Amino acid sequence: MLFNSYAFIFAFLPITFLIYFYLNHKRLTEASKGFLVFSSLFFYSWWNVTYLPIILSSMLFNYVIGNSLNKNTEGKKSHRFSKKRLLMFGILSNIALLGYFKYTNFMIDNLNYWVFTKDIPNINLALPLAISFFTFQQVSYLVDSYRQETKEYDFLNYALFVTFFPQLIAGPIVHHKEMMPQFAKARNKVKNYKNIALGLFIFSIGLFKKVVIADTFDVWTASGFDVATTLNFFEAWATSLSYTIQLYFDFSGYTDMAIGLALLFNIKLPINFNSPYQATDIQDFWRRWHITLSRFLKDYIYIPLGGNRKGEFRTYNNLMATFIIGGIWHGAGWTFVFWGFLHGSALVIHRAWSKLGFQLWTWLAWFITFNFINISWVFFRAKEWDDAIKVLNGMVGLNGIEISNNLNHSLDFLSQYGVTFGPWIAAVQVNSKGFLVWFLFVSIILYLKDNTVGYSKNKFQTSIKYSIITSIVILIDVFYINQKSTFLYFNF
Repeated sequence: MLFNSYAFIFAFLPITFLIYFYLNHKRLTEASKGFLVFSSLFFYSWWNVTYLPIILSSMLFNYVIGNSLNKNTEGKKSHRFSKKRLLMFGILSNIALLGYFKYTNFMIDNLNYWVFTKDIPNINLALPLAISFFTFQQVSYLVDSYRQETKEYDFLNYALFVTFFPQLIAGPIVHHKEMMPQFAKARNKVKNYKNIALGLFIFSIGLFKKVVIADTFDVWTASGFDVATTLNFFEAWATSLSYTIQLYFDFSGYTDMAIGLALLFNIKLPINFNSPYQATDIQDFWRRWHITLSRFLKDYIYIPLGGNRKGEFRTYNNLMATFIIGGIWHGAGWTFVFWGFLHGSALVIHRAWSKLGFQLWTWLAWFITFNFINISWVFFRAKEWDDAIKVLNGMVGLNGIEISNNLNHSLDFLSQYGVTFGPWIAAVQVNSKGFLVWFLFVSIILYLKDNTVGYSKNKFQTSIKYSIITSIVILIDVFYINQKSTFLYFNF
């Protein structure tokens, strides 16, 4: 069941909303909480019920470990030592679960290629939905419990923290301490019509980003990466930029929908995007893109490795290690490892450059940053190395430059420089109307702010204007909904 499906919008969501607040109205708070957990697990099981025992066993395991870590053993060195070992056991167990399902076949393939002469058969494992997200979320809970920053003695509360359906599948990655106090507030158990209006508005904008914008660019991205055998200069750039735009609108659209849905239940999720393609350096980009993942990587990987506290060389190593781990987290493939390596390298170069005190013009800094991000996304999207090389070869002009036949008479002199004339960007299936759409949405991401930034700063005001906009946008969204469309980050 997808956020952008009729079953979710017209059945699951309204039924869950009405029953949850009805139970709260009857002061059956534990029943309402239990119902929300049940609904979230039903939502999760909709894809494949065989995933259900995995998330349930993972929750039970981490709940027991977390409660043990929460016990106060201040002043007892032996107990603190044993808690540290317990924490390591909990973290390694979570990583082992994730590794088994996500990386077993990847490791087998590499062993077959590099070590063995005989092929070890792959294990036919279906990747459990959202395993990367709920694993990271529970690892952060264990670390926070070890630090005595959480206190959770109720499994129902913990289950709600992990399974809350708006953010269960693809984030944002949340902390226990920023979620559970909201569920405990008495006023959050009563319908808030301002939050309902704002939540529906944000949800409708996110749905528009997904079904109208991202799914449109998906056609062009797939044509370039998956169908075309070669790409000329303009086709390759159209392919890479289409994916850059698609990924942003797809994932930020999901996040907007998650934030809007949570707000219907009076829960505020952290923002995950803040106009990332307007960043003027790579560090600025990671402060704006997938903000909760950046927070996790910083708090639970970079800082525990030593952060920037142990000299420049160690800092550079920590940056590289953090982003290579981040690349591997996204997917089991060398393209993801290389993508993480690229971003780690960029952060190292940026830090060294900043130490020298040099500054670039803002427009030049933005241009370099955006193009680096666009090129690195090629490896993120490519299913195989050959797909990435195909696109990159085209982007540097190795497959020639071809422009529209309509310009043949006016630009004929370019033929002496190797430029040819033909059906422009034919391999990507972009026509002149499609190019205008492409240009419009590039302009939007480069010049406008993310709509959830105003939400986070409480700048939205409930008014008839937002109600009208919401109604119009939802009508457009319903018309564009494609039942076969899924979210890109569900793959990670």
